Amino acid sequence: MIPVGQNVLTLDDFSDILFKKKAITLPSSALEKVNVNFRFLQKFSSNKLIYGINTGFGPMAQYKVSEENLLQLQYNLIRSHSSGSGALLPPVLVKALMIARLNSLMQAYSGVHTDVVELLRELINKNITPCIYEHGGVGASGDLVQLAHLGLVLIGEGEVIFEDKIHSTADLFNSLGIKPLSIYVREGLAILNGTSAMTGIGLVNIIQAQKLLGWSAMFSAMTNEIVEAYDDHYSHELNILKHHKGQNRVAAMLRDILSDSKMIRNRSEHLYHRGNLDQEIFEDKVQEYYSLRCVTQVLGPVYDTIIQAEKVLVDELNSVNDNPVIDHVNQNIFHGGNFHGDYVSLEMDKLKIAITKLSMLAERQLNYLLNDKLNQKFPPFVNLGVLGLNFGMQGMQFTATSTVAENQTLSFPMYVHSIPNNNDNQDIVSMGCNAALMTKKVIDNSFAVLGIQVMTILQAIDYLGCKDRLSPHTLALYTMVRKIFPKFIEDQPRYKEMEKVRIFLETTHPAISFNA
Repeated sequence: MIPVGQNVLTLDDFSDILFKKKAITLPSSALEKVNVNFRFLQKFSSNKLIYGINTGFGPMAQYKVSEENLLQLQYNLIRSHSSGSGALLPPVLVKALMIARLNSLMQAYSGVHTDVVELLRELINKNITPCIYEHGGVGASGDLVQLAHLGLVLIGEGEVIFEDKIHSTADLFNSLGIKPLSIYVREGLAILNGTSAMTGIGLVNIIQAQKLLGWSAMFSAMTNEIVEAYDDHYSHELNILKHHKGQNRVAAMLRDILSDSKMIRNRSEHLYHRGNLDQEIFEDKVQEYYSLRCVTQVLGPVYDTIIQAEKVLVDELNSVNDNPVIDHVNQNIFHGGNFHGDYVSLEMDKLKIAITKLSMLAERQLNYLLNDKLNQKFPPFVNLGVLGLNFGMQGMQFTATSTVAENQTLSFPMYVHSIPNNNDNQDIVSMGCNAALMTKKVIDNSFAVLGIQVMTILQAIDYLGCKDRLSPHTLALYTMVRKIFPKFIEDQPRYKEMEKVRIFLETTHPAISFNA
């Protein structure tokens, strides 16, 4: 059980709830704060003009809402903004959104009744996820449209996904004995007016980006290994001279992966002590191509970007991000813009650019292995069959190249793509949910590219017949992946094997530590 609302929720906590299906509990002390905050709002709002309680929303805030329509106002907000379009968000992203919204409301500054958080907890623990669409909010008055679809389900309307099927919310709630939410004061606005969609999706992106970096370090190490590269470019002595945490962490990862390898060469031993200076032209390359030699300098910034994104997104996860803020501690209500998603939007743009660069590195390393004129070690396309008759990895390279090209186009930032809307009330917006979803697409694409990369590396290992010379780390990975992707010589459709390898990478943590 993971308590929500009492302490800071970490990325590990978030991941455990989402992927290990650990249940959420709401400590009684945290629930009491929510209750105190709600009672303060009830008392304080009497005979006062407060946005979203007795006024319209957005540019219609100038219009007073009569006493008898106050509760209907909240229902109208939820129903009118349930206007998403496009594909349904996968249940894992919706659950992430729900965890983020629950944690924000549990900070006890939103003026909601405890029924809201208790219902959210129940749905999360039972893996009941609202049908929420990709397109909608602009990320400046929060993720209004995405969260409206959450609100719609909480009041017992709309549709949900449960046990991989779409159900009418009303029917499912009735069959499971779940009581829909009744509005008390401002629950509609409190549910909608936050950054929880972009934050939840963004946190999933960070978890997956960490895996990608681990795999990229692993495959970069394996590529260096099978071409018998020199060891000094990832040495401690070289990398410590640049004072970047990421570069030195990646260098340490490479050293860990390649420890005890019998293929990596020591420059001092091979060139300094045994070098033949009588040659005019050295057939053996003195330095590797940049995609092999500059791994720490390329992946180092990716590491640093992921670390920074984690800090910002975890801060957002534990923040109060709606408006107005109901402050029972200071006995006041504050109007502002905590719903604005610029922090998340900027980090997602930076993350997708970094992951795109990671996929570009993978594509260049892949090309190096497939191009016999570059590596001078393997047959064209690591073809284990008859040259000219068989094609090896040739067809799969097209997929990797086109996918990386898509990543490059998707890397245009959303953070600077503000379009005023809402009668110019929302005149500068974050597009944070769009940014998070585009980052997810880049991450998904990158798993596909790295899948093709590792398939090529394994074929190259078998061509060399060098399994007994690999490091323990790389041999273990070779063995695992060969179980789902056997060595091939003859040409056959490979798309199903490609998908199996991609899923393996997405769902498996590399056997190296990201945060050590």
